[in-house]
Amino acid sequence: MSILVWVAIVGAASLVGLFDVAMAGTIPQTSAEPSSVAVNAVPSGTHFLVRLDDELSTGKHKVNKKFEAKTLEPLETSNGYILQSGAKVRGHISRIEPAGLTGRAKIWLSFDDIDTHHGRLPLVAEVSSVPGDFGVKPGESKEGEIEARTSKGTRDLEAAAAGAAIGATVGATHGGKGAALGAAAGGIAGFVASSGFGQELDLPKGTKLDLILDRPLYLTP
Repeated sequence: MSILVWVAIVGAASLVGLFDVAMAGTIPQTSAEPSSVAVNAVPSGTHFLVRLDDELSTGKHKVNKKFEAKTLEPLETSNGYILQSGAKVRGHISRIEPAGLTGRAKIWLSFDDIDTHHGRLPLVAEVSSVPGDFGVKPGESKEGEIEARTSKGTRDLEAAAAGAAIGATVGATHGGKGAALGAAAGGIAGFVASSGFGQELDLPKGTKLDLILDRPLYLTP
C-alpha cells in the first residue's frame, strides 16, 4: 500500500470520529431519570374548605393566638393519593386591627401545618373567602385580610354620615347647632348599625373558611 493511500485512509477515519463527537453533542440522549413532576403533591392553587374549632375575635384575642381547624373535604395529589377530610390544621393570628383603631375591625390568619398519616406537614395557604357577612382581600404577605363585608348600601350610609357631619358644622356656624348635630348623630348611628363600623369582628367556632394553597402540599403514600 502506498504512503498516499495510507494517509487518505487515516484522514477519513479521523473525520468520521470528529463527526461522531459533534453529533453526540447535538442529538438529545435518552435518560432514565424520573420526571420532575411531583406526582405526590396537591398542586398550588387548590381550594379546600376548613371549619374553625376555635372562636377568633378582634376584641378578645391578640396577635400570635393559636387556633385549630379541620378540613371539610379530601385533598388529592396528582397521582391519586387522598388525604381524607377531617385532617387537623393549625394556625395563628398574624395581625389584628381592632375597630377602635381604624373604625372597621380586620383580622389576618396564617396557617402553619396540617396532620397527615406521616405526621405534621408545613401548610402554606391563605384565606380565599369566608361564607357569610365577611369580605376577604389578599395581602402582600399571602394572608387573607378578613373584614366585615361592605355593600353599596353601606357606602351610601357612609357618605350620608359624612354629609350629616358637614351639615352639623355648617349648622353650628349659623346658629342651628341643635338640629344639625341631631341630623349628624342620626346619620352616623344609621351607618354604624348597618355596616358594623366601630364593632369588633368575631369568627365563631364552626365558621367555614375557603383556603387556597400558595405552595404545593407534598403527601407521601
